[in-house]
Amino acid sequence: MNYFPGRGQVALFLPSLRGGGAERVMVNLARGFAERKLKVDLVLTKAEGPYLGEMSDLVRIIDLKASRVFRSLPKLVRYLRKERPEALLSALDHANIVALWAKKIARVPTRVVVSVHSTTSIASAHAQNLPGRLMPFLMHFFYPWADKVVAVSEDAADDLVKTAKLLREKIKVIYNPIVTPELFAKAEEPLDHPWFQPGEPPVILGVGRLTESKDFPTLIRAFALVRKGCPARLMILGEGEDRPKLEVLIEELGLREDVTLPGFVDNPYKYMKRARVFVLSSRWEGLPTVLIEAMALGTPVVSTDCPSGPREILEGGKWGRLVPVGDVEALAEAISKALDNPTFPEGARERMIERFSLEAAVDEYLKALGLT
Repeated sequence: MNYFPGRGQVALFLPSLRGGGAERVMVNLARGFAERKLKVDLVLTKAEGPYLGEMSDLVRIIDLKASRVFRSLPKLVRYLRKERPEALLSALDHANIVALWAKKIARVPTRVVVSVHSTTSIASAHAQNLPGRLMPFLMHFFYPWADKVVAVSEDAADDLVKTAKLLREKIKVIYNPIVTPELFAKAEEPLDHPWFQPGEPPVILGVGRLTESKDFPTLIRAFALVRKGCPARLMILGEGEDRPKLEVLIEELGLREDVTLPGFVDNPYKYMKRARVFVLSSRWEGLPTVLIEAMALGTPVVSTDCPSGPREILEGGKWGRLVPVGDVEALAEAISKALDNPTFPEGARERMIERFSLEAAVDEYLKALGLT
């Protein structure tokens, strides 16, 4: 494919394509932009991660080959000066800061939109390093340089105003592009796992990185209570630094035969479609992609009422059960009720498709990027 700098060219910038919700969103958007006949570059600090293989052939991947996001700044400046894309969309807070600095240094007319995929106040409070803890201050000083700041939920937008002291009119809420034709196609692929064979106990499913924010210890402890009342199994798909801690907890609770941590899988949707109940146990989110995906596939859901996203997605509990964050007993009770009565709410799938489709998100992002 031949690329010519300038008009009709959009760049998407983020650290890598590791398996996370924001990365999945950017992969979907890149394809959606390309299908609208835009020239699309996916600019990565380092071209690595499981989603690389899912990138559309219509999208050009630019590997900055930097060891850290902040070290990619000089190369991103050179990219902007050479390619001069009409618009640049970035995701994840450190990458957003670098994108804004790069535009300022490059002195190009590129329109820059930064997107926030988490609840800033909570994410910064739990950050493991100083730049992460200082992120609200960096946002306050540098996000006003953006042409638009996108938040993925109303709660996340309100938190940005409160935490980073941004003007609300600077922020645009755009729901993530989650429901795609590929979601349904992948859900229909065969699943060769003994737990999903006829006659086996129902499977409770969790999906997400094995990190503090997902609070899988609470889910595992809740499952231990659920299993006392009925036969069931728990599967958690994802990888992360909390794996050793979770494995120890599973052993301590005597759940080795009924809880499995298969790691990251390329296609979680065939598991979602066949699970009896999907559970989101998070302490905080931005807009939990997996909750929407499970509902679009017709799987009953239970979720913590964490900031932010689940209450907004479930419309106050209309489409699924909401429980307090970190409450093992309440989560166990909600899961047990869902197992006893796994009826999926009528109209829920249609509502997810209406609000979180790729087409709807692409339309809104093109407006924010000034490409309509």
